[in-house]
Amino acid sequence: MAATVNQAMAKVPRNTRQRGEVLALLRGVEGFHSAQQLHQMLLERKAGVGLTTVYRTLQLLVDTGEIDSTRLPGGEQLFRRCSQSKHHHHLVCRDCGRTVEVAGPAVERWADQLAAQHGFTNVGHTLEIFGTCGECAH
Repeated sequence: MAATVNQAMAKVPRNTRQRGEVLALLRGVEGFHSAQQLHQMLLERKAGVGLTTVYRTLQLLVDTGEIDSTRLPGGEQLFRRCSQSKHHHHLVCRDCGRTVEVAGPAVERWADQLAAQHGFTNVGHTLEIFGTCGECAH
């Protein structure tokens, strides 16, 4: 029984000071930011969190669903804590990075139908729509 408890505890990530620092920062900033930008903000706060730890923490937070990530068309990965706790999608401005959270019930139905047609279960997806926001278009 002790082995089972130890195995279960090994899967639950520890709450560390560094993770707390990254989460506190993400709660206080708007929009998506790169790991490097977030690391610089942490340095300015004198938080003492290394860049490698920032990358690992961000990936863990994405994996556990605590934050969202998106990839820009050039491949850069950006992170943020979203205001919606349920599944949603993003409109992303290619110029300024402004992001709008949107629901997509038609997309959800389509994804479920497509998965079922091919015998897939327990599916997930992400959808980012890139364009130019109204402010940047002017």
